[in-house]
Amino acid sequence: MELGSKIKELRLQCGFTQEELGDRCDLTKSYISQLENDIAIPSIPTLEDILNALGSSFKEFFNETNEEKVKFTKEDFIVKHSEEETITWLVPNCQKNMMEPILIEINPYSSLCEDRPHEGEEFGYVMMGSVILKHGDKEYRLKKGDSFYFTSDKVHLLKNNTDKKCRLLWVSTPPSF
Repeated sequence: MELGSKIKELRLQCGFTQEELGDRCDLTKSYISQLENDIAIPSIPTLEDILNALGSSFKEFFNETNEEKVKFTKEDFIVKHSEEETITWLVPNCQKNMMEPILIEINPYSSLCEDRPHEGEEFGYVMMGSVILKHGDKEYRLKKGDSFYFTSDKVHLLKNNTDKKCRLLWVSTPPSF
């Protein structure tokens, strides 16, 4: 079995660049390229991280028959931390799906990166705290229990201007995070 070509095939199915896959696994673009070209061989923990980011598992990766996974637990989630936010991918293989549900925690006085217009739709539900949604030229203050829904055809971003962390469920279609 050629490990590299199978990793590349999964990466392309998810629509990731080598850099995007590397970011999700804390690896460099160069290392992903070496793996895909069978120049480097990943350790088992590194391969597991890559497979999780690609929505796969050892069983699926090394088995030719795939069954659709329906239930996901905390062990399946992929979490990425930064100074501004923590993003949790609730469905690891969602890059192959129509929707991408994520849990976002925005730290006090922080914001997500501005998202440029693109095709798709966005939905969010504020679970804790409050947040400002900027959509085009308009701003909306959302608090716990509020939700939003919009087409992604305008510049949009979320910012937390309070001294408390905010948490929200975000679903985008097609997957964009």
